[in-house]
Amino acid sequence: MQETKWLDDDERAAWMALASLIFKLPAALDAQLLRDNHLTLFDYFVLSALSMHPERAMRMSELAVFVSGSLSRLSNVAKRLEQRGVLRREPDPENARYTRAVLTDAGWELVVAAAPGHVAAVRRYVIDGLSEPQVEMLRQVGCQVARRVEENPIAC
Repeated sequence: MQETKWLDDDERAAWMALASLIFKLPAALDAQLLRDNHLTLFDYFVLSALSMHPERAMRMSELAVFVSGSLSRLSNVAKRLEQRGVLRREPDPENARYTRAVLTDAGWELVVAAAPGHVAAVRRYVIDGLSEPQVEMLRQVGCQVARRVEENPIAC
């Protein structure tokens, strides 16, 4: 059995700062989106991802990777968003074995309405409190950690 390599004081402080961020930031962003648009952060990521793709559509499997969620979680969210009329699922026209998610016109309107408040919250909680070099460092650190965690990391 390998001996545990314990964190030193600086490593522990860095880990605790990141852990605090992991818990507090999503909750703050969720609260803003729920209050203003009745969306969770994950809902918003799904709708926003679709809004940026051609035909406002993606295969469910690709969308799950893009939003860093499991296919099971995405399916549950898609069902709820379908009930709201902001997303629909349909067979992929290129290969009917796949299902794709499509942003409806109502979904587009919701993303357009939600985006300014979400961006303002991201600026308030993250971007505006950092210098340009810190923003770049945040991107680099986020990408590096994500690459080590993800089986199929997306490009950063």
